[in-house]
Amino acid sequence: MLTGKTAPACLNTCHVEGKMESCASRCNEKFNRDAACQCDRRCPRHGDCCEDYDQLCTVDEDPNEPEPFLELEEETEAPASHLYSAPSSCRDRCQEAFDRHQPCHCDARCPEFGNCCKDFESLCGHEGFSYSSDAITKEELQSISEKIYRADTNKAQKEDVIINSQNRISPSETGDQVDCCPEPLFTYVNERLFSKPTYAAFINLLNNYQRATGRGEHFSAQQLAEQDAFLREVMKTAVMKELYAFLHHQNRYSSEQEFVSDLKNMWFGLYSRGNGEEDSSGFEHVFSGEVKKGKVTGFHNWIRFYMQEKEGLVDYYSHIYDGPWDSYPDVLAMQFNWDGYYKEVGSAFIGSSPEFELALYSLCFIARPGKVCQLSLGGYPLAIQTYTWDKSTYGNGKKYIATAYVVSSTQ
Repeated sequence: MLTGKTAPACLNTCHVEGKMESCASRCNEKFNRDAACQCDRRCPRHGDCCEDYDQLCTVDEDPNEPEPFLELEEETEAPASHLYSAPSSCRDRCQEAFDRHQPCHCDARCPEFGNCCKDFESLCGHEGFSYSSDAITKEELQSISEKIYRADTNKAQKEDVIINSQNRISPSETGDQVDCCPEPLFTYVNERLFSKPTYAAFINLLNNYQRATGRGEHFSAQQLAEQDAFLREVMKTAVMKELYAFLHHQNRYSSEQEFVSDLKNMWFGLYSRGNGEEDSSGFEHVFSGEVKKGKVTGFHNWIRFYMQEKEGLVDYYSHIYDGPWDSYPDVLAMQFNWDGYYKEVGSAFIGSSPEFELALYSLCFIARPGKVCQLSLGGYPLAIQTYTWDKSTYGNGKKYIATAYVVSSTQ
């Protein structure tokens, strides 16, 4: 939890103190809103452990055994990674992660094992990297994510962003749609941040979308130019230079021009989430947010959240996870109402620059499409889940970003 956050202030409707004031027979139980104090593994970070937690609960824990990943988001609209692919062909499957259930494969290492589909070379041979190169390892992902983390000089400082996270609820309570927090999430944001080139270019994009799926997106020449301007600005930063250098070294891209072109397609290329209209893109879903079937989907950006909250369009309800970082970027998984529509669990970086988020989400989409991508930030584990959009493609069967969001870990 970032220092300087307002301490939790419990509401009677969300947290009623019970009689359980000890960790006796309660070590590692799930968060219990009816208890006066907690005994779960995350209570030390939230400052709500019972007084005997250290005495009763820490002796039994293996410090080398990480806790499982905490799923912070349920993107039910994300399609299965090979749902629309022909099993015996590489059509729409180039760069797909290895799937042992498939009769042939289209991943980067299939030439080494001699199990590529017959049309692998014709369909995937121009994907921008050498398929004989090794896949990107977990250790390499953790190393490059740390470099990106250190390179983010445009991130907010502690004094720039002050949040009031207020009440934490149990993951089992997220469906209750109860507003547990009387105050806004953001107490203060230094809006001078927004004058920085990447922030300004990012903010220019947020109002270019209509949030309802099933309604086609139609961009003016100015709006298309704003997409190019954003990519130009982020590519000037040390964050994106680190990412490109890494991917170039991995033989994923032969030139920066090729990399930027691919970023534009994977993030801004339009596809249909409903009614056959080109109504969505990775950027709109992840950063701006959408509404489908009466629910908020995507919407994983703190700047967007702050601006909508400031306009009175977002009502912060509660959170289920608050990251361990003591500086920005931090991570928060929260519940909120967006102008009449509820978001059950939405994870977001807090205090990060636009280029930082774009870099990590892009890295994971390229290296671990449709899978959990395990990273490291400031020595703490963090994971990102991406999903590919498989109903339509660009280039030689390349896939658009369906979604990307923080999963994190409570190790």
